[in-house]
Amino acid sequence: IGEEKFHKSQHWGYCNNVPMLVAEDKPGIGSEPLPGQKLKPKYSVFPEGFGSDAPAWVAFDKQVLSFDAYFEQEVPDKHQELYRIRHCKIYFYLEDDTIQVVEPQVKNSGISQGTIVRRHHIPLPPPQEDQFYTIEHFNINKEVIFYAQKYKIIDCDQFTQNFLRKMGVRLNPPVGRPDDPYTTERQKILDNMKPLRPYERIDTLKQFLEHDGHVLRFFCVWDDPESMFHDPRELVLRYYLSDDTIDIKEIIPVNSGRDVVPLFLRRAKLPKYAPTGLYQPGTITSRTVLNVLEKLGGKGTRYILDNQKTGAVHQEFYKDSDLKIGAVINVWGRKIMLCDCDEFTKEYYRTKYEIEDFTPIPCKAPPPPKPEKTFPPYTGFGSEEDSLCSCMGLLLKPPKKDFKKFMEKDRYGMESNILHFTAKLVTDSTIDRDRKFTISYFLSDDTIAVFEHIQQNTGFLGGKFLERGRIKKPGQELFKSEPSECFKAQDLFIGARVCFHGHNFLLVDADEYTLNYMEKHANEFPVANIGVILKKLKDITEPHLREVRQRFAATDPEHTKVIEYDCFRNLIDSITNGAFSEHEILTLGRCYSVKDDYEVDLHLLLAVAQEQLKKNNFEDFEKLSAVLLYNDLEKCGVLPYKTCRTVCKSFRLPLADEDLQALLTM
Repeated sequence: IGEEKFHKSQHWGYCNNVPMLVAEDKPGIGSEPLPGQKLKPKYSVFPEGFGSDAPAWVAFDKQVLSFDAYFEQEVPDKHQELYRIRHCKIYFYLEDDTIQVVEPQVKNSGISQGTIVRRHHIPLPPPQEDQFYTIEHFNINKEVIFYAQKYKIIDCDQFTQNFLRKMGVRLNPPVGRPDDPYTTERQKILDNMKPLRPYERIDTLKQFLEHDGHVLRFFCVWDDPESMFHDPRELVLRYYLSDDTIDIKEIIPVNSGRDVVPLFLRRAKLPKYAPTGLYQPGTITSRTVLNVLEKLGGKGTRYILDNQKTGAVHQEFYKDSDLKIGAVINVWGRKIMLCDCDEFTKEYYRTKYEIEDFTPIPCKAPPPPKPEKTFPPYTGFGSEEDSLCSCMGLLLKPPKKDFKKFMEKDRYGMESNILHFTAKLVTDSTIDRDRKFTISYFLSDDTIAVFEHIQQNTGFLGGKFLERGRIKKPGQELFKSEPSECFKAQDLFIGARVCFHGHNFLLVDADEYTLNYMEKHANEFPVANIGVILKKLKDITEPHLREVRQRFAATDPEHTKVIEYDCFRNLIDSITNGAFSEHEILTLGRCYSVKDDYEVDLHLLLAVAQEQLKKNNFEDFEKLSAVLLYNDLEKCGVLPYKTCRTVCKSFRLPLADEDLQALLTM
């Protein structure tokens, strides 16, 4: 057959006296057709030059026309059917005009289905078998013949319709698909046959996939009238959207006396309470059994199932639409009221049912006020903190210390965090009047230590006068429940009178570190806060401001605008009538004092600084030099004072502020 087709499509010819194969559509001399030659018409609905110039295998890549068709198959060996209607798909590939016929698989058909005609060029039926099927041969409600098998095209997809219309093809209306008589007869037989156990198929997979893990939570209250104390019981109801089941968990308060159980109601569908009461066992069943057939011989009976479920009782269950705030549901005879819900539940009802009111219902009385915890009075044994810890619990623990304050206020480098004051005794005794003491206040734990200065020919040895510890303020009751008030750092300042265990002290002076510390932390020490002092001074002197100016001018007759501190102190004391303490006057004087310029030996200052660095094992000189060189952007070898001070502070040089300031200044 292939050889015959070859000879029909090709014939011998001569070119330059050379015999060769010539195509059949090649015209003769003058483009005239040869005798017996049939030329194929070349036409198109699109004008020449319109569209893409790309080849067909590029322009129509992966573009396929799909037609719905069917064909009749004779069945000579079966009396149940004479012919069979088989539905198929015809695919026309635009890139190379190849055709494929595929029959969809039908379950339990008994026929080998799938590809009926593989993809290739299909020739036209005789007498045009030398030509192949093209797009012009396909249309709806038209028959095509593939290898003597007749196929009826009944419809096509949307892409095929659009493409054929663009090609200028007028599409016929779709036709109906004929039914297979044998398949129709078989379906009737199957419909008349009922299974022995006609289960009802309920598809719950969609609900499970959409709402798996979604749970509505309501806060409920059950007022149990049969309980001994009639107290409401708090419950949490959870509604599972995946299968419409409900479980309830009880919130059992501490020390309520009730047994702790996992669930108040296990997870299951909750039926609505029937008006006639609970159904008897066996009333609600999944099937209805009919006893209508009797077994042969009279022994036993046969049963069939009632497919119509005549007389069946359909029980209703609680759904999500039945649950809302304020609703009362019946949980197996127990009236439970829904009082509140969580945010997910509110959003669910807001989206599905357009409910906006979610006002909670107060379901329980406000808790009673907690009784004030009282402690027994101090017994006098041990410290008050230790005795108080024995009342906090059954297991005795030592009193907790303020570790954070200890780490912040402990000695670090040149920062001692110890306030030193010079004091003397307030007494009428001429022997004790000249004794001098140093009161040290430790900021890390608020303890106080007192040392006496060693003086010759006084009869007192000097040294430690009072052991370090916290000191209570005088005038407090000894045996009481509240902790006693102890001396704080704010109670110590120049001019203050303090009483330590019956000894009255007058603070007359303080060292430079103490004065600087109190001025740096002026918000903690009002006597060192220059803003508070100036406001206080303004309130006192504002009524007679002119007189104050005259008194200051009289103190400075030479108009140097500078007076001695003693004169300044006496003047402020007289103006304020003793309303200012010595420390406040000193702070005021330090604020407006004139710094004396004095020469400092540079070699001595360097020696002191090197001694401090050596004692504290400071060795980061290379890093310090590298940072200073990095900050010298202009490479001039000189840095501003503030920049040098910032760099030195970042390295935490173990030098006092005064020494570092003097060193950088020089």
